[in-house]
Amino acid sequence: MGKPTGFLEFDRLEEGYAPVETRLKNYKEFVIGLKPEEAKIQGARCMDCGTPFCNSGCPVNNIIPDFNDLVYRQDWKNAITVLHSTNNFPEFTGRICPAPCEAACTLNVNDDPVGIKSIEHAIIDKAWAEGWVQARPATVKTGKKIAIVGSGPAGMAAAQQLARVGHDVTVFEKNDRVGGLLRYGIPDFKMDKGHIDLRVKQMEAEGVTFKTNVMVGELPKGSKVTNWATEAVSPKQLKADFDAVLLSGGAEQSRDLPVPGRDLAGIHFAMEFLPMQNRVNGGGKVKDQIMATGKHVIVIGGGDTGSDCVGTSNRHGAASVTQFEVMPRPPEEEDRPMTWPYWPIKLRTSSSHEEGCEREFAIATKEFIGEGGKVTGVKTVRVEFKNGKFEEVAGSEKILKADLVLLAMGFVSPVESIISGFGVDKDNRGNARASTDFMGGYATNVDKVFAAGDMRRGQSLVVWAIREGRQAARSIDEFLMGTSDLPR
Repeated sequence: MGKPTGFLEFDRLEEGYAPVETRLKNYKEFVIGLKPEEAKIQGARCMDCGTPFCNSGCPVNNIIPDFNDLVYRQDWKNAITVLHSTNNFPEFTGRICPAPCEAACTLNVNDDPVGIKSIEHAIIDKAWAEGWVQARPATVKTGKKIAIVGSGPAGMAAAQQLARVGHDVTVFEKNDRVGGLLRYGIPDFKMDKGHIDLRVKQMEAEGVTFKTNVMVGELPKGSKVTNWATEAVSPKQLKADFDAVLLSGGAEQSRDLPVPGRDLAGIHFAMEFLPMQNRVNGGGKVKDQIMATGKHVIVIGGGDTGSDCVGTSNRHGAASVTQFEVMPRPPEEEDRPMTWPYWPIKLRTSSSHEEGCEREFAIATKEFIGEGGKVTGVKTVRVEFKNGKFEEVAGSEKILKADLVLLAMGFVSPVESIISGFGVDKDNRGNARASTDFMGGYATNVDKVFAAGDMRRGQSLVVWAIREGRQAARSIDEFLMGTSDLPR
């Protein structure tokens, strides 16, 4: 813990934001992290709670009380050692993780939780600034070759772990830069892609080989999944050339909305819209970029991806932005004694919402309206959840103006053709079937083929991807060597 009475003496301090009018002019990160002395005070709030539920609330099981205490004592170098012992990429999670650890914090029962995410952010930023993040190449090579399909957080975590124990690791990415959905799904204003580039350099120094613009297998004809590959390799070839293969691609199959008018121009998946802007931000070129400039934008889907569409649309200079959520408006504050230590349902207002957005709850789309083949409006109806299903509210139909509609209703599964190309069995949600058992975990029904991250569990958080990548690395190492010293 930090200071024994710190939680009684100090209030939670949130990270700051640059002013809205400033940040809307660019795509740069705008969160103002804690200063060392501020992080020290926040670390002091970590109480001697006996059972630190934050550890189990965190998918990678960060040793949170320990690094909070080290920050309170201003022992930053040991703090990053503790943080890195469970999390390969705290600069990712410290920026974009929703912090389930804070929901599980014992203080959250009746007070504001410890600012764990802001402390993590402060630790890793200081570690990079001080030069403490260094490559850790293996001293002995095993001669074993591993192919990793997908360079998102699961693939990157697995690659780093496996390279550090001496395996030759090659990561295949279908797009032009490493990072998967971190690179082309998360907007730059939430996470600068320079953080990925720094880790890629570190991992290359550790012996990881990255092959970009390479498609493993095939995408279905007419697929809307972003694919900038210039060459392809077959699953059969990978299985022949490598001692083990890990499937760690993202859940990129977007959920569609098959209502009348869906074929009108101006209706796009969020994952058509967001990757284009990220590629332009990175200096790349995009043909026929989808722009919200001067348009009335409707974002269908109330989650993080929808919020990202809101923020990007506002930076384009949209005339208006409206976000739909089919579920009813959640409460402003959760019933803490009822929900703690689990993730509560409550109204969450993102920084993108604060930049300008009309939010509509308990609303469903009945039809897209258009003229001349282009969308001009959305016919909606209010809904109520009764008897286990949504029922329309009589007389609540309305047409809202729309020049651009972005579908951000989540993802149904990874791309099916990639999984079937390896002959891997799927579960009833279309994900690669593999257990998380201690022995033989992450192995599929196909010999020497493993699956982790979104590919195995479906759409999820970056922190879950890192956890699964690390655990899959241990299973692969054990499969190849008979035993493993990698942490699980």
